[in-house]
Amino acid sequence: MIQVSVVGASGYTGVELIKILLKHPQVNIASLTTRSQEPVSLEKLVPSLPKHSGLRLETFSLRKVASNSDVIFLALPHTQAMDLAHDFYRAGKIVIDLSADFRIQRHKLYEVWYGHKHTRKELLEDAVYGLPEAYREQIKKAQLVANPGCYATSLLLALQPALEQKLIEIDSIVADSKSGVSGAGRKLSDATHFCNVDENFSAYKVNQHQHIPEVEANLEKFAGKPVPLTFVPHLLPLERGILSTLYVNKKKGVTAGRVRQAYLEAFQNEPFVRVRPEGEFPAIKDVAYTNFCDLGIWTSDRSNWVIIISVIDNLLKGASGQAVQNMNIRCGFDETEGLL
Repeated sequence: MIQVSVVGASGYTGVELIKILLKHPQVNIASLTTRSQEPVSLEKLVPSLPKHSGLRLETFSLRKVASNSDVIFLALPHTQAMDLAHDFYRAGKIVIDLSADFRIQRHKLYEVWYGHKHTRKELLEDAVYGLPEAYREQIKKAQLVANPGCYATSLLLALQPALEQKLIEIDSIVADSKSGVSGAGRKLSDATHFCNVDENFSAYKVNQHQHIPEVEANLEKFAGKPVPLTFVPHLLPLERGILSTLYVNKKKGVTAGRVRQAYLEAFQNEPFVRVRPEGEFPAIKDVAYTNFCDLGIWTSDRSNWVIIISVIDNLLKGASGQAVQNMNIRCGFDETEGLL
């Protein structure tokens, strides 16, 4: 049994972490904290909380969380996690950061895309990118895990086999993604106001989304060379879920059968990636409230195109579920504990 704390427990990803950790057989929740000055009712945040759970949402205390925790999840906004991650890391704790602060190893690139100076760049080389399907062995030894972004997860899993097997032209990748509103976080803005989202569908941050450098860095690792990405995200009038459609060109001589086989082989033993049979394509409802990524692949020997449909729940496989999956790997638990 390990002691686990969630810092930033009142946000969407923090609430999802609480729900998962409550049913995890290897975990005791040590602390749930908020940096808000306003009182937050835990029962209102998590209506499914057991009547006599004894859990409370407390004002954050670095000393208390560090003293009573083995694993600490940081469910904080981007730019707000890096200093706390450093403090807990130096205290010898396992830190799983759900923000973007350690996803990009080049600190100057982070500063360009996030508009904020990276104050803990000395930790960037120690951070392991938390995509289990690609970096499981590194995660097993990591003390600081940078949990991937939601869009990044959907795109990387869709492209990993094709790039690793060198089946596609790397300069041909176009990604068209749609996300539910919870991907923007709990803080309200004009763009996420009900009146602007309901009965509407819009593109935003066209080829300028902050997940682009994170995705391109990992695509380069898969391919062994730089991979440019054209990426257009869209906002759906839904609570949760991401559907990404990727368009890529096969390399000359690559057959449709070889493409499909690459995906089946790559993910056959992965507990949370499901490749659909030929001719079937997933929908957001297929993965909502789960930690699964479902993939559908269209290709033909009569066409040079490969079209990949990737769906995830942005709050689970795209955030909190994957964070717990990383904890399970790092702590030697069954990878599916608390997630199935």
